[in-house]
Amino acid sequence: MNSAEIGPEKVEKQPKRGIIYISSIPPYMNVTQIREYFGKFGTVGRVFLQIDNKVDKEGKIHGKKSKKKGTKKFSEGWIEFERKSVAKKVAQLLNNTQVSNRKKSKQYDCLWNIKYLSGFKWTHLHERLAYEKAARRQKLRTEIQLAKRSADYFSRNLRKKNEEDVNKEYKNLKDKVESKTQVDETPVTADRNEFLGSLFSV
Repeated sequence: MNSAEIGPEKVEKQPKRGIIYISSIPPYMNVTQIREYFGKFGTVGRVFLQIDNKVDKEGKIHGKKSKKKGTKKFSEGWIEFERKSVAKKVAQLLNNTQVSNRKKSKQYDCLWNIKYLSGFKWTHLHERLAYEKAARRQKLRTEIQLAKRSADYFSRNLRKKNEEDVNKEYKNLKDKVESKTQVDETPVTADRNEFLGSLFSV
């Protein structure tokens, strides 16, 4: 038997995947449309679009929605291609080009801003998103603590001011009462002196 026949089978090397970054997502485009658009250039793997988040006054995060009912607005995105060479080609080919050539299209005035992320893995994206989420939570906690401290400070000063006002009003009232008492006692004292004088003069 030939030794070559019993040797280990040659394992086909899997192509390396490549990821591109889109700094701004054209309006009214979602994950499905992005996948279809870039799928024309090669096999697309995972796609992630970041919802354009807005923090309200209560600290809650809400995803912005476009004027079209039920359509979410995305701020940026990452697209994974099965082949790194395709990802590089797409970034070079589409960067700074017009999204749509149709004048009636809502993306007619939009340009692609695409960059190939060399050495970037999908796990790096998860780590970054987790870090940003933790950072937002920490920032939110800090803002809540600051708001509570400001409210407590205002409340303490308000109570202090109220106490000072009450004490001032009490002192003014007391002074008025004492002055009135002294005035009222003056005629009584005079009458008593006259009465005593009349007794001793007799």
